[in-house]
Amino acid sequence: MRAPLMSPLRRVSPASVTPQPHAPGDNLRGALLMTLSMIGFGCNDAAMKFVTQDMPLYQAITMRGLTMMVVLWALALREGGLSLAVGRGNRWSMVLRALGEVGSTLLFLNALQVMAIGDLSAVMQSLPLVVMLAAAMFFGERLGPRRLGAVLVGLVGVMMILRPGSGTFGIWALVALGSVLLMVLRDIVTKMFSRDVSSTTIAFYAALSVTVMGGVLALGQGAIMPNLQHLLLLLLASAFLTMGYVTGVAAMRVGEISYVAPFRYTSLIVAIAAGVAIFGEWPDIWTWLGSALVVAAGIYVIWREAQLEKQ
Repeated sequence: MRAPLMSPLRRVSPASVTPQPHAPGDNLRGALLMTLSMIGFGCNDAAMKFVTQDMPLYQAITMRGLTMMVVLWALALREGGLSLAVGRGNRWSMVLRALGEVGSTLLFLNALQVMAIGDLSAVMQSLPLVVMLAAAMFFGERLGPRRLGAVLVGLVGVMMILRPGSGTFGIWALVALGSVLLMVLRDIVTKMFSRDVSSTTIAFYAALSVTVMGGVLALGQGAIMPNLQHLLLLLLASAFLTMGYVTGVAAMRVGEISYVAPFRYTSLIVAIAAGVAIFGEWPDIWTWLGSALVVAAGIYVIWREAQLEKQ
């Protein structure tokens, strides 16, 4: 019987999409890259939340983006230079990814100014499940019951943290969910790039698009004269965001999306640690229990993949 279009067990990719074959060990490498990406993004979020307590948001986005593009350019020089040329077959993918990057970044950072960093990170944990279903739809990636079950356990942990009806689900949580949907677009399009487009090039165009949009919006918001602390925090945020971009793009291109995506759950651990250490936001018992489920689910997926490779 033919699998329905949205089935997670669909095994035939649409004719318009030809995913790259995976080598042994690619999934584990992708998982490590995704974990590094989440650490980078989490530290960037903490720095941006701190600096935007004094500085207008869009000014901070613009200044961070300019610094980040310089860092990406320097990284590219070590690899032989940054190629800004994008082949015709990848141009629409680059445009769609830029739209997803800009929209998700603006929605996320606006929510970050208002919500506790741990609560916002918990809302974002719905992303792996949505990405997994999108991967099954567009790339025909097979999802075994154990891998799917581990992701669902992680989602249960997220729901324990959020506790619908407790006040976490407000207007800013909806803004965060809008960011999630745009991140799904970004991640799915990333998988469609051919191998000749480097991860640094993709990250540079993402930074460029966010910086340009931030600069346009800053014209209507106003600006302040940054002090030394602002500059140091923005420099630190740029370095961490560069790390997050490059390793995140590489992760989505190395392994199967349905395997790599659950490792976004590690961002929750980073957010909780930042909330406690920097903002004094102590999680309650439900947050700790939910986080434990999320971590356990991720560890199980790693163990399960290792067993399958041995077989």
